[in-house]
This record gives sequence, structure tokens and C-alpha cells, in this order.
Amino acid sequence: MSIDVFLIVLLGLAMGLVFGVALEKSRVFEPGVIVGQMQLRNFTMLRVFLSAIVTGLLSLALMNGLGLVELHPKAFVPLAQIGGGLILGLGMVMAGACPGTVFAQIGAGYKDAWFILLGGVAGALVYGYTLPSFKHLMGQSELTTYAVLFETPFWMLALGLASLITASLFLLARWRPSSAELGRDFDGV
Repeated sequence: MSIDVFLIVLLGLAMGLVFGVALEKSRVFEPGVIVGQMQLRNFTMLRVFLSAIVTGLLSLALMNGLGLVELHPKAFVPLAQIGGGLILGLGMVMAGACPGTVFAQIGAGYKDAWFILLGGVAGALVYGYTLPSFKHLMGQSELTTYAVLFETPFWMLALGLASLITASLFLLARWRPSSAELGRDFDGV
């Protein structure tokens, strides 16, 4: 094992630990919070995930601006991305879980989370084995990024998007203070 692979594994473990602590402290892994978000009753999950997106955008903007990372974006394939998002959202509403929270639910003792994990693994296997049969239906798309489209460096676009999301978070806080949601929907109640 090379030192590079070892460092990458350590970095992945550290990032997973930070993500797990953030999930636990914000309680967004609770099934009631997830379902409450999908029903537009509880915006805790939206606040946490938008904050994570801002953090990621700022980190990538800094690293890309300094030349530390090279980005490799994927093409936009509308049928695949919109269809996949709808399937994921429907599954989150029905199960009260998402792929990022299922391990936190297992750790918190939610017994049904094991079935959600098994369903996710089964779905990934089915997708992997059947992809060649329906890949042609999804269509292809030329790789066009906003950085190419607007002839602007990624880091500038990332800073602009992070600013818009941050402003949206402030507006959300004024419209629906997080203190009004404390205790709501936790433990699925």
C-alpha cells in the first residue's frame, strides 16, 4: 500500500467522522426530520445540507483557485438525473432515510434502517447489472459546465453560488426560525 492511498483512506475516514458528527448533532438522520422536510414542515435538513454545500463550494473554490485540485465534472443527462432524483426523493419519503443517513440511523438503534441499507445495496446491484439494457434510453449530453458557458473560472462561480445560498439561508432563518422547529419531528413523532 502506497503512502498516497493510505493518506486518502485516512482523509476519507476523517471526512466521514466529521459528517457523522454533523448528522448526529443536527439530528437530520431522524426519520421524522427527513419526512418533515419532504412535507415542507421542518426545514432543519435543508439548512444543514445547504450549509454543507456552501462549505464544499468554498473549499473547492479555494483549492481550485490555488491550483491544488483539477475538477472533472460529469455531463448533464436530464432523464437520468431528474428520474434518479425523483426515485431517491420518493424512497426517502417512504423510508424516512437517505443513503447518507442510514448508517447514523443504524448507530442510533433504528432497527428498520438495516432493511433500508439492504434495499439500497440491492438497488445498487440491480442498477449495476441492468444499466447496459437501458443506458441508451437516457441519452447523451455534451459536457458543458457553467464555467465554460459563462467563460468564467470555476472558483468565481462557486463564490457567487455560495453567496446566493448563504443569502437564501438568511432569508429562510427570517421566514422560519430554526428555534421554532426544535423538538419537532424528532424520533418520527
